Amino acid sequence: MSVATLAGVLQPALKHGYAVAGLVTLGWEDMRAYVAAAEAEGAPVILQAGPSCRAHTPLPVLGRMFRHLAENASVPVVAHLDHGYTFEECREALDAGFTSLMYDGSRKELSQNIEETAAIAEMAHKAGISCEGEIGFVGYSGGENSAGTDPEEAARFARETGVDAMAISVGNVHLQQDKQGGLDEPRIRAIEAMTTVPLVIHGGSGVPLKQRTALATGSSICKFNIGTELRMAFGAALREAVNRDPERFDRVAILKDTHDPVMQAARIVIRAFGASQGKSER
Repeated sequence: MSVATLAGVLQPALKHGYAVAGLVTLGWEDMRAYVAAAEAEGAPVILQAGPSCRAHTPLPVLGRMFRHLAENASVPVVAHLDHGYTFEECREALDAGFTSLMYDGSRKELSQNIEETAAIAEMAHKAGISCEGEIGFVGYSGGENSAGTDPEEAARFARETGVDAMAISVGNVHLQQDKQGGLDEPRIRAIEAMTTVPLVIHGGSGVPLKQRTALATGSSICKFNIGTELRMAFGAALREAVNRDPERFDRVAILKDTHDPVMQAARIVIRAFGASQGKSER
């Protein structure tokens, strides 16, 4: 059984100088490929259920799927709620077997964000699981603008909430399809100088690979969320599978053809964070 908490995988990452991939899932096919990738790399992995995933599949079902994969994996697997917006939603995820809750109060005033995140962290810790919060606001490509994280506010947030991981806004944006962004490293250094809490980058698909590796192995950033680039890999594999044989209609056979391409894409992501243990051929 390899069910893990977020703190359980991030504290070793912080100590030994690597980061863990938080891979955004949309269904069985990608989450299964992500675990296979992690096993091939000998690395822990965080399976993440975000709002769009939860809109498609109920939390109790997702919890069972995540736990089944984790319990049969050879590497630590975290079942993580990504961007939970209410106490009730976080409570439902906890009851569904999730081992990590990310409460997103980043759109709210600082004191309210702290108060609500602290309540989620307390609930999580009483149940023996982990909590991630967000300070500053990570915007969306083509949508809401970001608000950069203030280092002093980050220190207060970490101290008063008791979170196990802290998502920060340092030039990263959600849903970016290229890797032309780059992160504000002076701001990252200022934040990590004021807190020992593991840091998280949402919107990691927009960060250049070279910078991902440098920060994963040389900063307090211990978790990068990756979704868009893996969804793109899945979409490309699915289109290729459908177009290769227009007469084919069996969805199981078609979706099976997405497994290896998505797994290989996930292996590249995981390897860039320095977490791989070299257990298999590359």
